Amino acid sequence: MKKTNQKIPVGILGATGSVGQKFIQLLEDHPYFEVREVAASERSAGKTYADAVHWFLPGKIPEKIRRLKVKPCDPSLKCRLVFSGLDASVAGEVEENLARAGYIVVSNSKNHRFDPYVPLLIPEVNADHLELLNKQEYTAGKIVTNPNCSTIGLVMAIKPLLDNFGLNQLNVVTLQAISGAGFPGVAGLSILENAIPHIAGEEQKLETEPLKILGQVGEKGIDLLHLPISAQCNRIPVIDGHLLSVQVSLKRKAKREEVIASWQQFRGEPQRLKLPSAPGLPIHYFEEADYPQPRLHRNLENGMAVSIGRLRECPLFDYKFSVLTHNTVRGAAGGAILCAELMKAKGILSAIF
Repeated sequence: MKKTNQKIPVGILGATGSVGQKFIQLLEDHPYFEVREVAASERSAGKTYADAVHWFLPGKIPEKIRRLKVKPCDPSLKCRLVFSGLDASVAGEVEENLARAGYIVVSNSKNHRFDPYVPLLIPEVNADHLELLNKQEYTAGKIVTNPNCSTIGLVMAIKPLLDNFGLNQLNVVTLQAISGAGFPGVAGLSILENAIPHIAGEEQKLETEPLKILGQVGEKGIDLLHLPISAQCNRIPVIDGHLLSVQVSLKRKAKREEVIASWQQFRGEPQRLKLPSAPGLPIHYFEEADYPQPRLHRNLENGMAVSIGRLRECPLFDYKFSVLTHNTVRGAAGGAILCAELMKAKGILSAIF
């Protein structure tokens, strides 16, 4: 009989990159998971993690991780659950190969987000989409994806509005932190004292990913939500924290206090199940005229909460408001870890542990 306190061994793909480092940092002392394998490119394979990585996060590399040998991203990994922080240029094939070999892949990469039977998962919003895993053709292996970092904040904010009032259309403008570009990211001479009104591929993600996340499970995957979304994305000189300016048109008219109440009362499966990484309050609403702000609010609930403020009537739509999310925690590694916690709670990982 297996010990109930035994942790599930996990691997990190792209372990030397920015998202990989955040996975390692967030998984230190995790109650469910223990990092046993680190994998990266061929130029890093064979080295100790300490020798292969340029660690740039605050604090030291966890001592157990320093000594691990970096392995290639292939089925030689001695674990069945892997978190992927791979670059999109290589993630697609690597993740598929591992899934075919029986690994469960929880990915932060974009490659499989719109595969018909791959959940694009925000645990508070669409936990039922895990049903799609039953239709994947990887035998024992599975792929689950985490949405784009800005998409997560946007969808968390509009889910209560959709459920309570319905949505006709939506406009969003993002002010995105430089950490969203990875490391070394945007050149200093380009971003200092500047804002860049273009982030490759981001606007398309914001206009399409919410439609899958908020859609319904159907015979051929997800029946997409019909909701016109217009997005504009900008890079600004903030290290962490994506700020979104959102305008919404509601199907049913609602008073301001009703809208705020829908956010404050919002809970999901992670809160019901008391998952380790789940924020107690998924959404924090602020009445202060100049909140939320990245520096002040990105770390609420260990970076896993979404902050909303500045709700006011809009002359073109019904309402407009601001949304803040921590892009490397809730919007990347932390969100993916929460997906795996939900999978464990639902018994999906029982086959590997």
